[in-house]
Amino acid sequence: MSDDEREEKELDLTSPEVVTKYKSAAEIVNKALQLVVSECKPKVKIVDICEKADSYIREQAGNMYKNVKKKIERGVAFPTCISVNNTVCHFSPLASDETVLEEGDMLKIDIGCHIDGFIAVVAHTHVLQEGPVTGRAADVIAAANTAAEVALRLVRPGRKNKDVTDAIQKVAAAYDCKIVEGVLSHQLKQFVIDGNKVVLSVSAPETRVDDAEFEENEVYAIDIVTSTGEGKPKLLDERQTTIYKRAVDRNYHLKMKASRFIFSEINQKFPIMPFTARALEEKRARLGLVECVNHELLQPYPVLHEKPDDLVAHIKFTVLLMPNGSDRITSHPLQELQPTKTIDDPEIKSWLALGTKTKKKGGGKKKKGKKGDKTEESTEAEPMDTATNGAASQE
Repeated sequence: MSDDEREEKELDLTSPEVVTKYKSAAEIVNKALQLVVSECKPKVKIVDICEKADSYIREQAGNMYKNVKKKIERGVAFPTCISVNNTVCHFSPLASDETVLEEGDMLKIDIGCHIDGFIAVVAHTHVLQEGPVTGRAADVIAAANTAAEVALRLVRPGRKNKDVTDAIQKVAAAYDCKIVEGVLSHQLKQFVIDGNKVVLSVSAPETRVDDAEFEENEVYAIDIVTSTGEGKPKLLDERQTTIYKRAVDRNYHLKMKASRFIFSEINQKFPIMPFTARALEEKRARLGLVECVNHELLQPYPVLHEKPDDLVAHIKFTVLLMPNGSDRITSHPLQELQPTKTIDDPEIKSWLALGTKTKKKGGGKKKKGKKGDKTEESTEAEPMDTATNGAASQE
């Protein structure tokens, strides 16, 4: 028992080595995101960009911890997805897919990397155009970004998951947008991308989660998706689903030869992390994956859609709840936004003043030594903060 406890203790942020692995994974994923944004041009095939980013992550992660005695698993923690306009998430097409990007598309880019099972994920929204983003497109991105900034300041030791759920909905409403239902922000642990502690995007009777309090030395993937539509996305075509994760607690004796072949390949190559069917032999995969999903051996990540004219934005970041404050380790600067709405709500303003500025609600004096009042965090979060307020104040 004490060995287990000791092992458990070593694997959180109290270990400097663990912090280093999270930050190394984050550095790779931030650069991969930069690569994707630079590759996104009109008429370029989405699958080519996804493949390039996944290869980059495999190569960069593969170069780390090469000469250690014990083999360290590392690589893609979530395959690169580029979901366009009203497509909400998880679009990572097969090699045979011909979908290309078009001028004016709103792209949601979603990527993950891990080093020794310590996961860093990021999602970013980019509009394929020159110059500032305006109108409802700017509103929906500003809503996601401001909600992410508020969440960063509320995901702190001692606070509750419900506080974050309520706050992000209020922010989205200020931009006349909706938070998309069914999105969960998960706690991250070693080799666990969907930990049990979660933050719900929208409180609804059919989606209940346990009340939870954030604690020091925890890690979270904060996942914010906003829409100009109703925020109730639908699965339109199951054949678009290409990302799956092995359900480790499930077993079943598969009947079809193709299924057994594919399942054995999955167990060998992707025993724990989500993967794309692109990495499997395509013809066999199409046949075999169906039986695996039907018997719940694999958990699918479906491609969901809002209505055709709706716009959807996505911001996701990884945050380490360090003893001296929250450290957001994944992000990417936004384009210039000129939304039609401004943030006037005093409660939202007071949330945005938390954390990096550590001001009290009434604009009290700065106090030293407050959680989140470290220079590293403020230098990292400050540009995002000004971007948020800049976005809100530009009419």
